[in-house]
Amino acid sequence: MELSVLQMVLITLGVFFLLGMPVFMSLAISAVVALTFGGYLPMSVIHNSIFDGLNIFPLLAIPCFVIAGTLMEYGNITNQIVEVVKQMVGRMHGGLGITTILACTFFAAISGSGPGTVAAVGTILIPAMIRSGYSKDYAASVASSGGTIGLLIPPSNPMIIYSILGNVSVTAMFTAGFIPGFMVGLVMCLTAWSVARRKGFRGDENTPPFNLVTFLKTLWKSFFSLLTPFVILGSIYSGLCTPVEAAVLAIAYAMFVGIVINRALRPVHIYKALLEGALLCGAVLLIVGTSTLFGKILTFEEAPQRLAAAVMSISQDPKIVLLLIIGVLIILGMFMETLSTIIILVPVLMPMLHVVGIDPIHFGIILVVTNEMALLTPPLGVNLFVASRLANISVERISIGVLPFLAALLVCILILTFFPEISTWLPYTLGMGQ
Repeated sequence: MELSVLQMVLITLGVFFLLGMPVFMSLAISAVVALTFGGYLPMSVIHNSIFDGLNIFPLLAIPCFVIAGTLMEYGNITNQIVEVVKQMVGRMHGGLGITTILACTFFAAISGSGPGTVAAVGTILIPAMIRSGYSKDYAASVASSGGTIGLLIPPSNPMIIYSILGNVSVTAMFTAGFIPGFMVGLVMCLTAWSVARRKGFRGDENTPPFNLVTFLKTLWKSFFSLLTPFVILGSIYSGLCTPVEAAVLAIAYAMFVGIVINRALRPVHIYKALLEGALLCGAVLLIVGTSTLFGKILTFEEAPQRLAAAVMSISQDPKIVLLLIIGVLIILGMFMETLSTIIILVPVLMPMLHVVGIDPIHFGIILVVTNEMALLTPPLGVNLFVASRLANISVERISIGVLPFLAALLVCILILTFFPEISTWLPYTLGMGQ
């Protein structure tokens, strides 16, 4: 039986994924296979498609937010945020676990990165939890789970990528992430409290009882640090800045607070932040460029139409279709990095979503929340590896520890699936809908 070009492309892609080939190389080679055996497009489409994929202005926001988040970590901003949250909830059952979740939620509004959030907050709070008698499993699982909120609370790197590929307003997606983000954060806090109570983990005894005067002093001392997300997001929603400009503003503000206010930022820290941003930028651009080429091949092979026909032969109910997509995303998330999943699937899925009648903003939130699970599912759960290094325990132990948090995330996904208004109400109310 002779294979079609699409079958050859998918088989090639699958084989290279199984062999552990980098995503961008797998995509590029699969596209070249299609061009070689298809014969319907000139080879010049390779560099043209890659250039078109990279020539997208909003992509600049991603490395800028990463640089800003790293500068805030070195500039003592993260420490001050943690101290404020710890004074609020540190002494209750699982207080340090809840502190970790809340600090991750707050820091997520700065960095836009899941693993970056785990690294920034976990560096401070995982050792603190272990010193206070919490198990390493609990400390690492709470930190890695809290870091997933970084994908949903704006600014979010996956949201930026989705908005570009799905032709959705970045600001609308950021706005849509607020309510689901805080919902997920609340559910995570309840899960952390429940697990801590069941295991007998008490609050941080080193944290003094709540005192309003002391708390207000800490607030005043941390004022500029706490102001950070309001400066970033306020500049976007007020219309003063685009997301890219807000990302650059975040860098400038982080340097101001780190150098002038906290006097903690040094030239070596700035160098490390720029290096981290450059490394991430390079990785993302390689995948975006080759995925644009791959997407063009899939379009010529009518892959989106075929997928839509296959799914709609099962059901045309939007909620059933979403559940099918969620199942696929959960499986893919075990083996593929979050941005890669979004970059590959969004161009294929968007035409089908329009046919079925699924709101692109609603789907974007579902996509991001489902990819949060990917950060916690081995063998590729990135947050697990970051937390494993910080807690000095095996990934296998953390994988068991995060099971309650995965269950909580799954509940959130189902709630968001069946109640789309949670995602769409705010952006449409503010006139940001499609």
